[in-house]
Amino acid sequence: MRSKLSEWYEIGFRCKKTMEDGTSKFVTEQYVVEAMSFSEAEKNIVSEMKEYVSGPYEVKTIKKTVYKEVFFSDEDKDDKWYKAKLQFIILDEKSGKEKRSNVVYLIQSASLDKACKSIDKIMSSTMTEYNSMSLQETKVIEVFELK
Repeated sequence: MRSKLSEWYEIGFRCKKTMEDGTSKFVTEQYVVEAMSFSEAEKNIVSEMKEYVSGPYEVKTIKKTVYKEVFFSDEDKDDKWYKAKLQFIILDEKSGKEKRSNVVYLIQSASLDKACKSIDKIMSSTMTEYNSMSLQETKVIEVFELK
């Protein structure tokens, strides 16, 4: 599993899709793109999606995400994205008190259970004490990195 620290934007992209029953319908899907600004995020999603859509499309929403880091899987079956909120516990050496800080990650996995195991594996390589605050499946279809 590889990871990437960057600025990430979540985008609601609306386009016409062919449904399983053969009918066409406008749908809005969620994507995450790497970008340095809102305008770059819009440019990046249009660039990524232009080869997949024919016909009208619209960027409905763009918002900056809270993801500190995105973890990408190398396995084809890992086709879902999970939002993990961890709370790190750090001891302040001067005061002797515990400090807690929350961090949100985006993790690619096939299931909730597997995403949880991936978090444990990732965190086992650190010396930081943490609590898993939440882990939930997102509606994100795909994450696009800068080329």
